[in-house]
Parts: sequence; C-alpha cells; structure tokens
Amino acid sequence: MQKAIIVNYVTDKKNNLGELNELLAQGWKVVSQSAMGSGGMSVHALVILEKQ
Repeated sequence: MQKAIIVNYVTDKKNNLGELNELLAQGWKVVSQSAMGSGGMSVHALVILEKQ
C-alpha cells in the first residue's frame, strides 16, 4: 500500500513534520520525495510512503 503526503515547512512551530514522523514510526518507509518549490518563506515536498 502506498500513501502520498505533502510536507509543509514554514517555521519550527508551523509545519507537519510530526505527521510524517508518526507515519515513519508506524512502519511506513519513504519510497521517493520530490521538492515542490517554495512559496516565500515556506517549503513544500511530495513524499511517497509505502507499507507492506
């Protein structure tokens, strides 16, 4: 099974890295990641995860 997540990073307090870290802790593995550019001060990346 695969899952896609868009990781957003604006500041240390305004991001969704916790969501990504929780999925990794549940056994999901990163298959690929692609930068999606930035919007001013924010950074976005598409991360594809896989769990067997």
